[in-house]
Amino acid sequence: MATARGRIDKRQAILDGAFTVFARQGYAQACVQEIANEAGVAKPTVYNHLTDKATLFRHAMQAAARSVLEQRLAALQPLTEPGPDLRAGLEEVGARLIRLHADDRSCALRRLLYAEITHFPDILGLVVESGPQRLSQALADRLARLTLAGRLNATDPDQAAEHFLALLIGPLETRSQMGTRQIGDAELDEIARAAVRTFLHAFGAEGVSGRHPAG
Repeated sequence: MATARGRIDKRQAILDGAFTVFARQGYAQACVQEIANEAGVAKPTVYNHLTDKATLFRHAMQAAARSVLEQRLAALQPLTEPGPDLRAGLEEVGARLIRLHADDRSCALRRLLYAEITHFPDILGLVVESGPQRLSQALADRLARLTLAGRLNATDPDQAAEHFLALLIGPLETRSQMGTRQIGDAELDEIARAAVRTFLHAFGAEGVSGRHPAG
């Protein structure tokens, strides 16, 4: 059991080290020895776990996408049992999501995807399946529950989830100049509030301002 656990931990260290090196150097300039150094393992150990550089790149990208997804799914927690102020709950979720979208790991993942997609067309499917698609599905589920509770009017929860994410990410990408300009917390919160304001205008239940009636 300890041996199996050690092998899993070593593989994760290799994937983390690989993503760090690929993000810093790009695929073409990265070398397996540098990845081994970053992971704290011998170079042959990298090849024992992942047979070649291309395979290592694919698995590192998928692992990074899954890590980012786990954080974003956790960011949806306030919508699982929303309090009386739905607007505030949506704003909290929006603020969490755009901060995660703007963090270093997420930006590096997107840069690598854009840079290498012509050489590795299959990584788009790996990243999307492990990231944006799952996030949108999870958000749609929560919006559907809020609609059933009479707190939203999202007759197509999948579309509503897409719109909510677009209202967050679109302005963020524009203002950050595709991740090349750092945005402060106050501006991030402003983007989240504006997104929620527009979202509720489109999908808010009639006669509901965002606060759940007492009782």
